[in-house]
Amino acid sequence: MHIFYTPDIECVKELPEEESMHCARVLRLSEGEEIMLTDGRGSFYRAVLVRAHQKRCAVEILSVTCQPRLWPVKIHMAVAPTKNMDRIEWFAEKATEIGIDALTLLRCRYSERKEVKTERVQKILVSAMKQSLKATLPELTPMTDFKQFVSQPFDGQKFIAYCGEAQDKKILKQLYRPGTDALILIGPEGDFSEEEVALAFENGFLPVSLGESRLRTETAALTACHTIHVLNQ
Repeated sequence: MHIFYTPDIECVKELPEEESMHCARVLRLSEGEEIMLTDGRGSFYRAVLVRAHQKRCAVEILSVTCQPRLWPVKIHMAVAPTKNMDRIEWFAEKATEIGIDALTLLRCRYSERKEVKTERVQKILVSAMKQSLKATLPELTPMTDFKQFVSQPFDGQKFIAYCGEAQDKKILKQLYRPGTDALILIGPEGDFSEEEVALAFENGFLPVSLGESRLRTETAALTACHTIHVLNQ
């Protein structure tokens, strides 16, 4: 059954224009056909099309189901976007399929990309959510300065993965406590600066390694995300 993202479905019994076009024009669904909706906040809605129009598809809700959480902890990834946006978009898609709760785009000293238009990233998150049969859309935070971000409170373990040496740096799986919410910082191609690493330490972040190989930004981020999932199984 086709799934459509309808964040305002509790108030407006219509599909957004983009989803309406996909429903009526691309999939050519017609009145009387059943579809599945999600509000991106944990609920699925079984519905029937009562008007199939490429700009405004109207629906009648048949039933509502709350999807249980698919993983036990909150996973927040804070990643410095790569110069090639295809790579960070790939990460956003795959991380959503695996499961994350929040994605923050970080602006760091050595960032190759200082600004990002989030509209396309948001669409990728929505598509990946629907494709992986999830009812919860990850929260996307636009470009945020590193200094501002690391000073924000977080109720859980906080990690910074970087290439530099640190006497007490350990593998992520050695420091992470299963059942605990996790916030993980992944730096740009040029890595975090020494000042950024020091600031992260001051704000309670623990230095971690993701293994012996030197990983690209998006690979490191996905590895960290997957590690948290594996340790919570």
